Amino acid sequence: MGTSLSIQSDAPFSTKSIARVVELHKEYHLESDVVVRALRGVSISVDEGDFVALMGPSGSGKSTLLNLLGCLDRPTSGQYYLGDQDVSEMDDDQLSEVRSRYLGFIFQSYNLLAQYTVVENIEIPLLYQGCQLNAETRERCINLAGLVGLGDRLDHRPMQLSGGQQQRVAIARSLVNDPHVILADEPTGNLDSKTSDEIMGLLTELNRGGKTIIMVTHENDIAAWARRVVRMRDGHIESDIRNTAVPATEITA
Repeated sequence: MGTSLSIQSDAPFSTKSIARVVELHKEYHLESDVVVRALRGVSISVDEGDFVALMGPSGSGKSTLLNLLGCLDRPTSGQYYLGDQDVSEMDDDQLSEVRSRYLGFIFQSYNLLAQYTVVENIEIPLLYQGCQLNAETRERCINLAGLVGLGDRLDHRPMQLSGGQQQRVAIARSLVNDPHVILADEPTGNLDSKTSDEIMGLLTELNRGGKTIIMVTHENDIAAWARRVVRMRDGHIESDIRNTAVPATEITA
């Protein structure tokens, strides 16, 4: 790791809070001097091992908040702490390093590369890290494919997989760098109800294994799988409620 970033990949965070934002504001300046205030002083803390669903109508700020938590964008003002480190003022290289080493991403559209096999798609974050791909890294990716129920699809390409199977590849890819936080943007948005339950069961099992998950969804039945539901409106947090009835499930192949 470069010397410009002091988070150590082999050391746990010293604070219970794994992600914390303080008075976060985000403004977008459009043509004709129009200013869109997407976030208006949001403060929230996510503890290690939590599973948070971000909900709200279109324009509420939930996706903007997820992008900032994922270091995909910068706040206009306010602080974002990942563990002990304030990442709000990091430059592009530092943010890229944080993304590749500490965060895992799951997208609604899967974002798989059509020409790559299941295993090769899972390997992609390692390439971004500059890792040397070898028998050990290949074995890790094969094991992750097995974890998400695709042990018999290793050489298949995305077009040979169902939507649910493609999302399982995306989940395995999000785990390959052993991230501290998994960020999921509408992970079941393109899936039917049965497949959505399977994907949410998989995410729940990963959370029970210790992974911190922050997920954007507009569906109440999907949010019900989370331990905590944060509702947003007009760039503010409207409510933050603990879920005491998380569905019981196990990973299914």
